[in-house]
Amino acid sequence: MTRNLATLAAVLALAVAGCGGGDDSSGSGGGATSTPDAAGGGGQQLALAAPQDGTSSFDKKELKAKAGTVTINFDNPSISPHAVQIEGNGADGVSDTVTEGKTSVTAEVKAGEYTYFCPVSDHRDEGMEGTLTVK
Repeated sequence: MTRNLATLAAVLALAVAGCGGGDDSSGSGGGATSTPDAAGGGGQQLALAAPQDGTSSFDKKELKAKAGTVTINFDNPSISPHAVQIEGNGADGVSDTVTEGKTSVTAEVKAGEYTYFCPVSDHRDEGMEGTLTVK
């Protein structure tokens, strides 16, 4: 329950800060942009997408972030259901499953490697996973 409240607080802080209107088209740094988090420190937004054709893959196999609050904003333009889950080093967060839509997952991360993947059906086994490296 504490994790849910922390996640809700982070999401509300991002909404109040007006996040979601920005666009990081530089392609550098794993799609990361810095935004304030609820504690007043730096949180990061990472962009991730599934292909339009519905195949079980992400557009990025590697993401990079700094330690702290990290949100993966996921865009699934296909009719195939997909989601994003983060696990490793004590972090465990999962987004809603969406079709033709957007969702996000937020987690507190410290230095190390994490795995992100699609928890829907056997999508992870089909290769829908990647590595989040946190420094």
